[in-house]
Amino acid sequence: MKNIEQLIKVSKGSECADIVLKNANLINVFSEEIYKTDIAIKDGIIAGIDEGYCGKEEIDLNGAYVSPSFIDGHVHIESAMLLPSEFARLVVPSGTTTVVADPHEISNVMGLQGISFMREATKNLPLDVYMTLPSCVPATSLETSGVELNSYDLALLIDAPWVLGIAEMMNFPGVVNGDNNVLSKIRLGLEKNKRIDGHAPHLCGKDLAAYIAAGIASDHECTTPEEAIEKLRLGMYLMVREATGARDLEPLIPVLKQYNTRKCMFVTDDRHPKHLKQHISRMVKKAVRLGVDPIKAIQMASINTAEYFKIPNLGAIAPGYKADIAVFKDLETFEPCMVFKNGRLVAKDKQLLVDTTEFKVPSLRGTVNIKWLNIDDLKIKVPANAKEVKVINVIPKQLITKETKEAITQKEGFAVQNIDNDILKIAVIERHKASGNIGLGFVKGFGLKSGAIASTVAHDSHNMIVIGTNDNDMYHAAVELVKSQGGKIIVKDGKTLAHLALPIAGLMSDKPYEEVDKSLAALENAAKEIGCQIADPFMSMAFLSLSVIPELKITDKGLIDVNSSATTNLFV
Repeated sequence: MKNIEQLIKVSKGSECADIVLKNANLINVFSEEIYKTDIAIKDGIIAGIDEGYCGKEEIDLNGAYVSPSFIDGHVHIESAMLLPSEFARLVVPSGTTTVVADPHEISNVMGLQGISFMREATKNLPLDVYMTLPSCVPATSLETSGVELNSYDLALLIDAPWVLGIAEMMNFPGVVNGDNNVLSKIRLGLEKNKRIDGHAPHLCGKDLAAYIAAGIASDHECTTPEEAIEKLRLGMYLMVREATGARDLEPLIPVLKQYNTRKCMFVTDDRHPKHLKQHISRMVKKAVRLGVDPIKAIQMASINTAEYFKIPNLGAIAPGYKADIAVFKDLETFEPCMVFKNGRLVAKDKQLLVDTTEFKVPSLRGTVNIKWLNIDDLKIKVPANAKEVKVINVIPKQLITKETKEAITQKEGFAVQNIDNDILKIAVIERHKASGNIGLGFVKGFGLKSGAIASTVAHDSHNMIVIGTNDNDMYHAAVELVKSQGGKIIVKDGKTLAHLALPIAGLMSDKPYEEVDKSLAALENAAKEIGCQIADPFMSMAFLSLSVIPELKITDKGLIDVNSSATTNLFV
């Protein structure tokens, strides 16, 4: 605050505020009530809430609802495939003015340089971007990442005011088993009195108690009420996630309706551009539609998150708090007609009023570096004693996969795709150090009838991942992604049907949202053309290499049995 004395005078009513919002129906997240009042703002801070304030500018809201603007408690901005300036252009008009970003994706590719890039790219936006430091780079030793970040690396940034803690601790076996490298990162955050976020799908019982006792305070991987209730009972904060590929809000509605929600918050985790224009606001709307009290839904989108991350004076409309405000015409659509950031009107009627196009992208090195690839590198030799092959089964709208054992389809001694049975070949090609590592296996659930799809977005190490009905198209797709230094592509009969280049770390485009959205639409149509049965195949494919979410995954080091945290034989 520039001038406390002036703020006091405005609060008392002896001086005019900069802005007064008149006739507002205030949603008070502290007292959990809605009532009519005026809101006085001075120097971006809320000076007072009462009738009779005068302002240099007065806006009559005519009974519109006013709430604190929204906070996304856990998001990977890189997953939007957009520069942060374009990300802000989409989410701010929907009422999100603060995010807690985990730069985990770019860190797995570029380490501290990636975090520095994201920090520079998020300055001077009408969006506050706090960060948590990636705890698992790489997520496990079962994959090859671009770099490795240890506690000494993270210590270089932990004291920064924009760093709120240590990001999702995905290596929960490492925590439970007392791995010293894992625990050193937890200690680093705890010593600085900062949060340690969790990531513990299906962890329960005494192992869950050990995970929490280590200092981990939240989890965003709950998919069932039973899992969420157990974690709430043990004192965890529940991050309710609505990502593009994992939508957990509806299954958890019974918890939000029956239990105390003050330790619950909304997060988006990973979202594609088409799901950004309605961001946290859509979660509030959906929760209310499914029976959650509107005030509690607003709390989960604002004050709960701010208090969890220990961000002072944010997440509520009260004297001394930041004037980050969203104005709604009703409590059904939750579409803001006005959004204020630091007391400044930054969006109106779904349009951003701030120019974010001036950001210049810092130069970055190329990150798609693979060993010379031959088509024979994609062949899978069948061992003499093999009876069946283990297949990754995709579950729609979930990150969890299942393992099945299927009959081997052979050709000249090599295991090949069985299109009639929807068994496709999958390859993960190491793309950071040109090591030549290629993990090969089979996947079921995509429904491709021809061609191949490929991407350099593959959690968490973001090696190149390719799925196809034949080796020729898989090879062509991989070569084209090397040429574009990353991206997403669909190939059929040796020809490119659609291609989105992602030259920034193989994760993000340097183009405006409109161009990226057009390319993504072309990819979606091309996916249907080759028979894909999954609504968002690239999002589903991106998590098939995530070796910390059960049950069966694949990395550049081979097929991964997540339950045992080890590589496993492809053949039975």
